[in-house]
Order: sequence, then C-alpha cells, then structure tokens
Amino acid sequence: MSKLSRLLAKRYLFSSKSHSVINIISSVSAIAISIPVAAMVILLSVTNGFGDLIKGLYKDFDPDILISSSEGRVFDSLSLDRSRILEFSSIEQVSMVVEESALLEYRGRQSIATLRGVDSFYQHVVPIDGMIKQGEYDLVFGDIDQIVVGQGIAYTLGIRTAFYDPVKVYYPKRGRYNAMIPSANYNVDKLFPVGVYVLDADTDGKYVISSLDFAQRIFDYDGRYTGAMIKVKSGFNHDDVRNLLAQELGDKFIVQTRHQMKASLYKIIVYEKWALFFIILLVLIISSFSVIGSMVMLIIEKNRDIQTLRALGADVSFVRSVFVNEGMLISFIGAFIGLTIGLLFCWLQITFGFIQLPAGTFLVSSYPVIVKFLDIISIVISFIAVTYIICRLTVVKMISKIQ
Repeated sequence: MSKLSRLLAKRYLFSSKSHSVINIISSVSAIAISIPVAAMVILLSVTNGFGDLIKGLYKDFDPDILISSSEGRVFDSLSLDRSRILEFSSIEQVSMVVEESALLEYRGRQSIATLRGVDSFYQHVVPIDGMIKQGEYDLVFGDIDQIVVGQGIAYTLGIRTAFYDPVKVYYPKRGRYNAMIPSANYNVDKLFPVGVYVLDADTDGKYVISSLDFAQRIFDYDGRYTGAMIKVKSGFNHDDVRNLLAQELGDKFIVQTRHQMKASLYKIIVYEKWALFFIILLVLIISSFSVIGSMVMLIIEKNRDIQTLRALGADVSFVRSVFVNEGMLISFIGAFIGLTIGLLFCWLQITFGFIQLPAGTFLVSSYPVIVKFLDIISIVISFIAVTYIICRLTVVKMISKIQ
C-alpha cells in the first residue's frame, strides 16, 4: 500500500494532465526549500574551512604536547630530564623553553610582549622556519643575541631587520627594590632583530623568540625552565602519548595536548558552527511552511479523488499517506536542488577560489571551504524530520476536515 501511495503522489505531481497553478506553487515551494539547504551546505563548509585554518595556525606555533610544572612557574633539569623523555618510542623531539612577559623598547617605542626563549631543538618541534616572512631564523650569531619577532610586534615597534638597532628588553629583578634608583630594579639587556614571522594577529602580535640562554638570564631563571615542548612521531595518538607521559612524570607536572591547551578556542569553534546550523535550520523550518499552501490547495482540488479512493476501500491512513508523500516529494526535490547548488558552489570555491578575501586580511587569499560528510548527513536528517512533521500535521488536519 505504501508503494501505491507513492505512485499516486508522483502522478499528482508529474502527470501532464495535472499541470495547474498548484504545480507552479509546488515549484515555488521546492525553490524556497532549496535556498536554505544550499545555504546550510555552503555556510557550514566555510565554517569548517576557517575552523581548520585556525587550528592549523595554532598547530604551527604550539607543540603537540606541553609539559609544565604543577607546583610553581618553573622547574629545573633535575626534576625533568630531557633525555628521559626522549626514551619514549613515540617522542620525536623535545625542546626546553622559558616563557615570560617583558617590556620591549625599540627606537623609543615600547610594547609588552611574551618572550619565548628556546633551545636549538625548537625548530624541530615547531616549524618556525616556514613562518619567517622577513630576514631569517638565527637566535645567536657568535656572542651576539638575536631575536625573531612577530609581524604585529614589528609593526607596533617599527622594527626593520635591515636596520641593525637593538631591541632592549626590561624585566623586574626578583626580590629586590631600590626606591632611590628605579632603573636598578630591572634587568636590562639587548637583542638584535634578524627575522619577522607571520602567523595570526593574536600570535604574531604577542610573541617574540630569543635563545634559551638569553631568556634564562633576563628572567633570572638560571638552569630552570617554564616548559618542555614535545613533538610526537607520526602515527602515534597524542592523547595516548600524553597519558603515558602523565603517568610517568606524576603529579609534579601538568601534561597537555595542543587540544587541551586551546580547549576554550576549540569549543568556541564548535559552538559557532552549531549555532549557525540551528539558525539556518530555523530558516528551513519557516521555508518548509510554503509546502503547506501547496498541500492544502492540492487536497482541496483532489477532493473528488479522495472520495473515489474511499469508495474503492482505501482507509483514511492510506489517503493521508498519499498526500504526505506528495509533500515529501516536493520537499525532496527542493532539497536535492539545494544540495546540488551548495556542493557545486563549494567545489568551485575549492577549485578556483573565486570569492577572495581582502588583501592582507588573512594568510589565505580566498575563503577556505571544507565539505564534511557528517555535515551533509546532519542536514539531510534535519530536513527529513522537519518536512515530515510539517507535512504530516498538515495532512492530518486537512483530511480529517474533509472526511
């Protein structure tokens, strides 16, 4: 019987003898449904693109795993042996770092920045070489300490690597204060800028990179570190490696994956995506109400056919199923058109990048797009649920009135 009801629904919609104003309204309803479906596909795919782009940016600057002290700001080499960590088969490289905020001064301009002092293994943990836009990555030249700054810091301070003027670094001395000579309360040293890196506004407007020895000296952290950055070998799960390290190191250390370090950011990305999904779903629900008009007019027009079916022995549930299938068929046509338009648009954007971002706004020239299968499934399931409920309620109400 369900197969027969679908056949009758198709006949009502596609039969050449049934073309009328109802078919025009049905076509408009299908188009009205196709627009939010296409918008869902496009906007969710663009959100995926930006989300993965942002995650990729932090992947370039943050390590796979970070070890820090749970009992204070710093730890020493006796409590955390680098060679001990490298004994793990899943660990590719370890870089010891010191990270603190300091005051930078260059040619009379000043700015607060986070100074990250790193050892010679840092570039094997974080791909800093690939971020250099101007100059080079070289933190020590003979006895001269050098610095690599972010593009945002370089703009704020007016730093140019071509001009070999030093960047002065100021940091308060620990446990000492001289009211008579304020300058005696600060450690002061200088670095020469040799490179400018580019990542994102939040990172390259905040971080500068120096050698580990310089950072330990300016911050009074001799022989101590604020963290150990770890590169995990390809093929190993970061969470599994993190759990092994946490078990090995005990409660004295905090071991975090990149996802845990940026947990709030990743949550925001997910929340934004699903907020967008439900907003467009609301638009789809409103658009689906256009099917009601088509179904109401069709039921009224086919009143004589309904009476004929009843006379032939069809029960009310069968008659209702005919018109529910009719409404779903209209909706599916609209959804198919919408999915086709949305996926075609995404393919064109991925292939040709015809919608461009303003120059210099981001690291990519066009809007990033990533189509995910689960998003398409979510759209289809949501669409089916919404349209079926609307069609079902409309038909039940109308058929009961006519009968």
